[in-house]
Order: sequence, then structure tokens, then C-alpha cells
Amino acid sequence: MERVYNFSAGPSMLPEAVLKKAALETLNYEGCGMSVMEMSHRSAVYEKIIKDAEKLLREVMAIPDNYKVLFLQGGASTQFAAVPLNLLSETGKADYILSGQFSTKAYQEAKKYGDVAVAASTKEWNFSFVPNEEDLKFRDGIDYVHMCVNNTIYGTKFPYIPKTNAPIVADMSSCILSEPINVSKFGVIYAGAQKNMSAAGLTLVIVREDLLGKARACTPTMLNYKIMADNGSMYNTPPTYCIYIAKLVCEWLLSMGGLQKMKALNERKAALLYEYLDGQDYYIAPVEKNSRSMMNVPFLTQNPELDKRFAEQAEKRGLVNLKGHRLVGGMRASIYNAMPYEGVEALVAFMKEFAEKNPK
Repeated sequence: MERVYNFSAGPSMLPEAVLKKAALETLNYEGCGMSVMEMSHRSAVYEKIIKDAEKLLREVMAIPDNYKVLFLQGGASTQFAAVPLNLLSETGKADYILSGQFSTKAYQEAKKYGDVAVAASTKEWNFSFVPNEEDLKFRDGIDYVHMCVNNTIYGTKFPYIPKTNAPIVADMSSCILSEPINVSKFGVIYAGAQKNMSAAGLTLVIVREDLLGKARACTPTMLNYKIMADNGSMYNTPPTYCIYIAKLVCEWLLSMGGLQKMKALNERKAALLYEYLDGQDYYIAPVEKNSRSMMNVPFLTQNPELDKRFAEQAEKRGLVNLKGHRLVGGMRASIYNAMPYEGVEALVAFMKEFAEKNPK
């Protein structure tokens, strides 16, 4: 069977060049006689892999020297607890911007640890847009502001970085490495790697050094940023193979011209899909235009039976994992870095065909 166009929200497509290189090195990595999956994380061979992964990531993202890069486990959801445990002082407070399911979960988790408030929310509008900047209400003296930059489920993205004197903590799980970002605008960036960076199992945390060493005494060792930083992400066995795949992805990104070129490609893919959606009346695009994500694009017919038929017939055409999240319904096309332009072309062609053959 030929490879399909995988529109999954995550785990998602990996670049074919990365998969091929990983396959070639599966049995014998660079002549060491074993796979990366088999080698000790304390070996000299693996030490070079993890150091190269960090070096390449720093180059790709232009990460300043005063930031630590942590390769962790537990998914972005574990960071919902790790962030307040590391940054929220016993008598401090934090403000959360609620723009979707994951920022809401992060807020609910953080409330267990102290004075946490909602700076703004678009839940009333089913998160069909991100809060307007002028509607953000930050309190004085907060330890940090939390935001989810791109909302995988609802297909929205912040077009701005909030103005605040407090450190900004950003969940970038579904937009990391999709375009250049100014890392210095954030105190902490975290991301599950299974969308644009690697296979499921790796969690990236980028943390400004002055924010280290503030964890509460009760913070579990495995969630303490300073301990992880002091040990070079090697306090325990890290997700070794996923870090290796992240290294290969960074090499691929550099070979593609870096994040500026990747942004241009992603914008081109998203424009093709959105231009079709905006030029017809069969499918509904529920996200307001100024909040649209270029990674996750939801659309629906407003007929559950047609939506189900669409996903089933698309899969037979090699366009898989297009069923929308249960909170939104309809369909969702996740078009991360590894999705080629041809995949979006094939999707749009099928959308046109399906609309013609299945009148409402």
C-alpha cells in the first residue's frame, strides 16, 4: 500500500526523508553496531546525539543562550502541573487566557496550586476565535501569564503576543517549528513533540534561566525544571529515540531552508484550503478569519451523516484522519510541516468532488 496523506492532529506525519534516514540507521547507527533504541543513554554515542539535537534546535529556533532546553516526558499535559509548581510562588498569582480545551485544562490544573484567574475567555463562542488583545485583563503582580498559542481542536491561533511585564508561558504543541518565533518574548515555551517535531513520547521545554530554582519544596523531582536542567535532561532515562528523531527533523528543517522557508510553505498550504472554503457555500469554516490556524483547519457540512460519509470516503482515497474532534464535529485537516502541498491539493480536489456528488 502506498503512503497516505495523514491529516491527523497528532501523532502526525513525519517528513519522509526523516523516516527513510531513521530506517537506514535502525539496525546500525553510524557503525556502532546497534540501534539508537538499544544504546545506553549514558554512552558516548548517545551523548553526542542529545547534544547535537539541542544544538540543532537552538540553531533552528534561534534560542538565546540564557534559555535552557529540556527534553522531557509526560506530554504537554504534564506541564499543566509543572508550570505552576515551578513558577507560582506560595503567595503568588497567575493569569490564564482561555482559548480552547488545552488552555482550559491547564487553568484547571493550576488552580490546585494557588491564586489563578482567567484573563479572558472565548468559551461562550465555542472558542471560534481567540480573545482580542484589548479584552485581556491581567492583574498586578502576577508571577506569569499562560496561553496556548495554537488550538489544535478548534483551529485557532493567536495573531499577537500579549503585552505584559510578567513572563509569558506558552503552550506551542501544535505550532512549534512551523514558523520563526522570538523566543525572548517568552519565559517558558513547552510543546508535545508529536505534531511537528518528533514521535509521541517527547516533551520540549524551553525555559529562561532566571526562572529556574523557584520550584516549590513539594515539587516532584521529575517536574523540577532546575533539576532537569542541571542534569542535561538526563536525570533519568530520557525518551532517547524520540530525541534522535527530533535531531533528524531539525536537520531536515535546515535542509529545507529553515523556519522562514517553512512558514512560507505552511502559509501557501493553508491559503489553498482557506481560499477554497471561502469561495463556496457547501462547507462551513467555523473559525473567525483573524484567528485562523495554519496548522489545524476545521470545516463541516452541518449534516452529521454527510460529515461521517466524507471522512469514510476520504479515507478510501488515501486522505486519512479527517474526522473532526468531538467538541467541534465535522472534519479537521491538520496540515503540519510534513504535509506536502500536494496533500492539500488532493484534499481540496476531493472536497469539490464530494460536494458535487452529495448535495445537501
